[in-house]
Amino acid sequence: MRIVRVTAAGRGTDKGSYTSLTGAPSSIFIGDVATQVPHPDSQHLSVLEVHFKDGARNRLHTHTTDQILVITEGRGIVATKDERHDVSPGDVAFIPAGEPHWHGAAPGHDMTHWSITARARTTVVGE
Repeated sequence: MRIVRVTAAGRGTDKGSYTSLTGAPSSIFIGDVATQVPHPDSQHLSVLEVHFKDGARNRLHTHTTDQILVITEGRGIVATKDERHDVSPGDVAFIPAGEPHWHGAAPGHDMTHWSITARARTTVVGE
């Protein structure tokens, strides 16, 4: 067992690129985003804290596994091509594998969420 403490000081700035689990960088983020991976050694799970600043978000994308987003700070949006939901701390979003979606901070707000997936491939599919 290993315990880590996650704080805002551990976030690294991400200026629009994301390295997928396949190791290939992709341009998934729009705006100012900071991320941290609390447990990079998990063989089965990918857990990522993502902090979106003032309206930053990601592009429409899919994952090869289900995704759970746990909103921990701020105000944000989770959307598909057909649905759009305003989210705030305590909200938990479930996105099924293969569902094109995007998420990020609402305009004028910051938002932080935890992204939880099984080891997956992320593909940007457009806008």
